[in-house]
Amino acid sequence: MSTHFFGIKDWAFSYSHSVGRNEFAGTGFRNPTDLAIGANDVAYVVNRSYENRNDGIHITMATLEEEYIREFSGYGEGEGEFVWPSSIALDAQGNVYVSDEWLNRISIFDKDGKFLGRWGKSGSGDGELNKPSGLAIRNGTLIVSDTGNHRIQQFTLDGKYQSQFGSFGSGPGQFNMPWGLGLDTEGNIFVADWRNDRIQKFSADGQWLASFGQSGSGIGQFKRPSSVCVDQDGDIYVSDRENDRVQILAPNGRFITSLTGDHQLSKWGREKLQSNPDMIRQRALAITHDGGKYEKSFSHPTAVRIDSKGRIAVLDSTRGRIQVYMKSKDPVLV
Repeated sequence: MSTHFFGIKDWAFSYSHSVGRNEFAGTGFRNPTDLAIGANDVAYVVNRSYENRNDGIHITMATLEEEYIREFSGYGEGEGEFVWPSSIALDAQGNVYVSDEWLNRISIFDKDGKFLGRWGKSGSGDGELNKPSGLAIRNGTLIVSDTGNHRIQQFTLDGKYQSQFGSFGSGPGQFNMPWGLGLDTEGNIFVADWRNDRIQKFSADGQWLASFGQSGSGIGQFKRPSSVCVDQDGDIYVSDRENDRVQILAPNGRFITSLTGDHQLSKWGREKLQSNPDMIRQRALAITHDGGKYEKSFSHPTAVRIDSKGRIAVLDSTRGRIQVYMKSKDPVLV
């Protein structure tokens, strides 16, 4: 329940709708790992698929109103191709940057998916990469979670090394496989410290400011957090992947609430069911068995993002969909 007392602001969150279904191509997603939201609320979704089905590796473009636009790229080691695509970010011009853990590089596309270039070199030296994952862009700087090197590196958009911070460990400012990245309105950097089961906050120049969370499944605890973002109010959203939830924290790290999933059948899902009577019967049996709880719930949410309308988009990876929520405009009094 949301509360507001003694100067503490909390908010109400309500489910809006879902986008997508499990699909290897076209109107759906397969093992999606990240998304970015650009102009006109177009979502770019990274489909990592599976090693035995690399035909599902690509970027899907669709609106949060579930209008399919196109997909681009595919599996391979050539220009504009991926093996293990991990994260995605957009610059001020709408260009698309995608990290690849296997190829240790960043690939760049225009807003329509045309390949523009790539950069990145495998290694542990300054400017070299080992399993890059999370990406964020601030004022022409690309911030990269250099996961295998347990550090964060910063580059110009064309790949020139600028700086780095962090090292392996569990102390303040140290990392164990950092993953998702988020930025607040002041330029502070939030890092989902994956194996340390916490979120760390740094200044724009990499000075440690705070840590939130510890290992576990209780309130304010995390199990392999994979993504973090910050809204205009400074509230922090964390994809608590292995706990199958999104936790929402106040700017000081105080727990506000958690989301666990409220899915209702999407437009794309309805279209698929209408063409497959056997699937309709299977779904009806499953809903009868548990009252629909399984279908509603998150399963390994890997990313959470805020669009220009303030909608909260949660990438529900195993289910191959996005669940969309709204935040109340005013604090709630109880």
